[in-house]
Amino acid sequence: MKKTLVLGATDNPSRFAYKAIHKLQQNGHEVVPVGIRKGEVGGQAIITDKEQTIEGVDTVTLYVGPQNQPSWYDYILSLKPKRIIFNPGTENRELEQMAEDANIETLHHCTLVMLASDTY
Repeated sequence: MKKTLVLGATDNPSRFAYKAIHKLQQNGHEVVPVGIRKGEVGGQAIITDKEQTIEGVDTVTLYVGPQNQPSWYDYILSLKPKRIIFNPGTENRELEQMAEDANIETLHHCTLVMLASDTY
């Protein structure tokens, strides 16, 4: 199972990040919800502190638009994930290049589709 940091986590059930957190948990993945607003999702508090060290992250799945990603660049890269999933609407060539330069795999895909098709 892959420890997954969901960036853009929210307690709003209508959002895809919320749905992804629950689907990841249902599939046995450890989830770390990170967002800008405090709340709870999937039985966990949403982390809002970029200074909090999180070890062993396999995947970062993005639910933050490219216009809001720059303030997260250093945080994402400091996690040293194996891969970053750019969900639809989060594509960002600048972050992709930074990740590739750090030997982090990047994917343009949908976490929910990957889980449903057993390709996660």
